Order: sequence, then structure tokens, then C-alpha cells
Amino acid sequence: MPSSGDSSLPMLLLSLVIGYGLGSIPFGLIFTRMAGLGDIRDIGSGNIGATNALRTGNKLVAFGTFLFDAAKGTAAVLIAKHLSGGDIALPMLAALGAFLGHLYPVWLGFKGGKGVSTFIGILVGVFWPVAILFIVTWLFVAYLARYSSLAALVAAGLTPICLAWLNHWDWVLPSLVLVAFIYYAHRENISRLLAGTEPKIGASKKE
Repeated sequence: MPSSGDSSLPMLLLSLVIGYGLGSIPFGLIFTRMAGLGDIRDIGSGNIGATNALRTGNKLVAFGTFLFDAAKGTAAVLIAKHLSGGDIALPMLAALGAFLGHLYPVWLGFKGGKGVSTFIGILVGVFWPVAILFIVTWLFVAYLARYSSLAALVAAGLTPICLAWLNHWDWVLPSLVLVAFIYYAHRENISRLLAGTEPKIGASKKE
């Protein structure tokens, strides 16, 4: 495990703050307003992420939300890696900051998204093949089950295993922490899945 970088308290805090600042940018809200679709928080589930952006009926807005929500996770990790000098603690804190920024953005009263797109972006910055495995798993489960939330939960749950399998042990524990946040953010979806009331992909969400 490399330890030659600067892991002083100011650098650790800087990484966390940079990550949070990037993660807290609400692209779903920004893009829906730019497209003249109103406030995404008044649509569907009220979530600011890509899945709810798709409920606007504008696929370009949904794709842009996914892409930019992922990009802020990637940017946070890569910036911290550049500053770290090889110290893994900085990108780990930047990843945590970006993830928490997306889930709990200060600009929106700490009510954000569920973190899946940003998690994928973080994985791109950490080790991109794991991000590819996440996306492939999501697509496979979504195709079979037609539940976006279930696909995200399965793909996220397999991520620490994939990291261990590919010998990226340093990131296994941090990924477990982020996966726990994803499961917590999806707690209502999990309840609906168990009850059989979760809306399938393509179905309109009842208010």
C-alpha cells in the first residue's frame, strides 16, 4: 500500500471538501430546468438522479444527468490522485466526499440522489474495468427483471467482490462503505421490491 504521499490533515480535508463540492452539483436539477421541464424534485420520485430524470420523458436530459453525475465522481478521484503523490487516503476521502455530496447536497437541503451514477464514476477513477463490470451487471439484471433499483443493488453488492477478485484490496472496504450508503438510499425501493409494488422500467410511477 503506497504511503509516500502527503496525508497531512489539511490535505485530507482538502480532498474531502473537493470531493463534496463536486458531488453536490445537482446536474439532474440543472439539466431539467435548462430543458424547460421544471423542477425534477416535483417529478416522479422527486429524486435528482438519472432514473428520475428519465421520467421527464427526455432521454437526452436523463443521459446527461447520468454522464455528469458519474463525471463528478471520476473527477474527484482523479484530482485527489494527482494531489496524493501515491497516498491512497486522499482519493478515498475524495470519493467519499463526492458520494456524500451527491446524496446530501448542501444546496438542496441535504436531499439529493441515490448515488448509483456517482458510484460508477468513482469506480472509473479507481479502476475502470470494475465500472464496466458494474454496468454490464446492471444491464443484465435490468433486462431480466425490469427493475432499475434491483439492478443497481445487485451490481453495487457485487462491486467489493469484483475489486477483491481483481486484486484491488485497498478499495474493498471503502467500496463496502459506499455500497452500504447505496442500500440505505434505496431502503424504500427495497421495501417495495419485497412487497411487489416497485414500478418496473418503463412503467409510469404513481404519485
